[in-house]
Amino acid sequence: MTTLSERISQSAFDGSRLRVVLLLDLHDGAQKEFLEAYEHLRNQVASVPGHISDQLCQSIENPSQWLITSEWESAPPFLAWVNSEEHVETVQPLHSCVRDTRSLRFSVLRETGKAHVSSPEELKGRLQASPRLGDGVVRHALTFTVKPGSEKKVAKILSGYTSPAARVDENTRLRRTSLFMHGNRVVRAIEVQGDLLAALRHVARQPEVREVEEAINPYLEQDRDLHDPNSARMFFTRAALPAVHHVAADGPYSAELKRHALYYPAKEGCGMALARLLAKQDAAAADSPDSPIASSTIFQRDDIVVRLIDVNGRLDDRPALALAVSGPRKAATLARLLEGGADGVLGNEKEMSRFLADSDMQLITDRSAPPES
Repeated sequence: MTTLSERISQSAFDGSRLRVVLLLDLHDGAQKEFLEAYEHLRNQVASVPGHISDQLCQSIENPSQWLITSEWESAPPFLAWVNSEEHVETVQPLHSCVRDTRSLRFSVLRETGKAHVSSPEELKGRLQASPRLGDGVVRHALTFTVKPGSEKKVAKILSGYTSPAARVDENTRLRRTSLFMHGNRVVRAIEVQGDLLAALRHVARQPEVREVEEAINPYLEQDRDLHDPNSARMFFTRAALPAVHHVAADGPYSAELKRHALYYPAKEGCGMALARLLAKQDAAAADSPDSPIASSTIFQRDDIVVRLIDVNGRLDDRPALALAVSGPRKAATLARLLEGGADGVLGNEKEMSRFLADSDMQLITDRSAPPES
């Protein structure tokens, strides 16, 4: 009998195989160029650790529509590849061929047949253990840095924009946008009911949003030209900070939950391991009836790790739980994964409180869409 998780959750760290589906609509006359670019891409990805196979398919109804599917041992190696600078450069030739694209990622829950599997035990171990319960919300974030010394100007600009209309189409709606800063790093987290890509395109087209984006352009460390589609695409590709884990604990919780974003400066090459540790701790804490954390979303790209939490009460009432470390061993493990090493970082509650205060990002704006009538 299939069991269903009773808790709203998502995770890239359950160890199950990953199926990636990329839907593409080509420009007229771009087929030859596209196939040449794909050959280069597939030769590159074939050597990436964790990659199992891929397929290129063409629609039998509309020859301009193509489908690329790939299978991976698990989500982490795929995410490390797709978020790498190497991947950004590798897929660049595809952009001139493609009119529209959409990427979907699925963990494998059930399958028929025994391809790539030597035993039933191996098959079972590589599948998602049980269905997860969703809430219809897609969580995503963007992050970028601004020139040192411009932080106050940027914060003022970002806090003063007019929110775009929440309704995107009959199936998609903006639910919440939370914007934070930590030093010169900006993190914008969004929650979307429905289609994330449709929501991002909707937001990008709004005059009030474009005005704010143009206003902060002079202060960005990475140059961009929003009037050049390729420049804008490359900027937002590099700025993407995907959600790798989300869990919402069972209530009851106060209606006055406070939202915080914690920035964890990962040691070089340790971002994925740090995010995995935090995810495991958050999943365990969600079973605790006295946990102050109502929900947690972990965003990670390379060595940038941000944990967005909704807290019942003061953030510093229970610093260990707020940081997602339970016990000295977990605190020591977390410390070893942080930039600067483990020396005296999280050795006692006082040090945890200090680190928590340093990690707590400055809230610039947090806006929820009003309920629909």
